[in-house]
Amino acid sequence: MISTQHAITRARRDLTLGTLLKVALFAAAIGALLVQPLLGVRVDALLGLTIVGAVWAVLGFQSMRSSRLVAESPSLIASGQFDAAEQSISGAIHSFTIFRTVKLLSLHHLAALRHAQNRFADAAVLCRALLGQISRAGGATRQLRGAPEGLGRSTNLILADSLLEMNDLRGAGECIAQLYQHRLALGEALTLLLVQLDYESRVGAWPSMMRDAMTKVSLAELMSTPRSARTQALLALAAKRLGREEWSNWLVRRVELLVGDPKELVEKRPMLTELWAGERDASDVVRGA
Repeated sequence: MISTQHAITRARRDLTLGTLLKVALFAAAIGALLVQPLLGVRVDALLGLTIVGAVWAVLGFQSMRSSRLVAESPSLIASGQFDAAEQSISGAIHSFTIFRTVKLLSLHHLAALRHAQNRFADAAVLCRALLGQISRAGGATRQLRGAPEGLGRSTNLILADSLLEMNDLRGAGECIAQLYQHRLALGEALTLLLVQLDYESRVGAWPSMMRDAMTKVSLAELMSTPRSARTQALLALAAKRLGREEWSNWLVRRVELLVGDPKELVEKRPMLTELWAGERDASDVVRGA
């Protein structure tokens, strides 16, 4: 299993080497064109450019292996094949590539894997290292240089949820605030909705949670079953805390239809026990219904 610090160090080293190599190849190409007119030295410019192009092609071909490994990782993580995902990501991190995007995605996918493995401290460290590549001039609200569109946003989402799991409410709140400065894709907006409800439930922001509640319920229907159940359970808790019992009971019934036995949901978020407080445990509610 690749260690977090080793992955970060290796990625940073390869990013630096890749940049230096590209600068050197560019300088060589310019030199091949200008050395004869400037210095009067007889040099075959076409031959020099051909050599530079050949080196670039070889490096690009070698870099394709890393690209393939990176492309495999998300589907492996989503299907729960964590060992296979670990091997793919490790291979991508240890393979040299001149493509900056590949290394950034390798760190991102490793952070996603650690988050899926409930290793939230490692996921947070990886996310912060990746976000550290953001442009100095742009600060935390700008896209990563050389990164695909949305990489910074999805990394911030992983970081926010990891910090919540670590009970770092201040850090999670900062991440959420940064995300609201971007235009999010639908999938990102759904993830942010759950993260924000989770955060607001920790700080007791019940009125904010119930604002536009019906819209939030509609969005929850677009989520996966576990996420939808947690989202509606958090809304049910907010409604209960605000004395809106009809809303709370309606949402609780929807949660029970989704998950059948809400015991696992309650185990992950103990505060939700309040929704089934009249029973010995959450599973008794479902069996007695």
